[in-house]
Amino acid sequence: MSKIIHGIGYFFWIVKEIIVSGFNTAFTAFKPDAGLKPIVIYYPLRVTTDWELFWFSASITATPSTLAMGFREPAAADAPRILLVQSAFGDDATDVIKGLIDMEEHVSPAVKSTPLDVADVAWEPYVPKGDLT
Repeated sequence: MSKIIHGIGYFFWIVKEIIVSGFNTAFTAFKPDAGLKPIVIYYPLRVTTDWELFWFSASITATPSTLAMGFREPAAADAPRILLVQSAFGDDATDVIKGLIDMEEHVSPAVKSTPLDVADVAWEPYVPKGDLT
């Protein structure tokens, strides 16, 4: 029963997040400088089940201005799996990472017992390869 209640709560939370992000993205698009500064985040996952991995990555992709780009298996046996995430508005990488931490904790509240420090999450600016013209 608690999983059903959690699922309902998560549904309403993610719908709110998608709407808020959608409006923010739309309003930003009308600014003279839209502020597109894409970054790629190498997010160390605390969720582990297929269900959690699906919902976390799908939620990221459903949220405007972010994209779950794929999973990377850990280099060491005790290391976490990595999820590559692109954010179109990466001016403040710390803020984006905090949002991912919050989303992961909404997907699976149990991961709160495994804290994740923002400073431990790698990221880099997106650099296009080749001429885009």
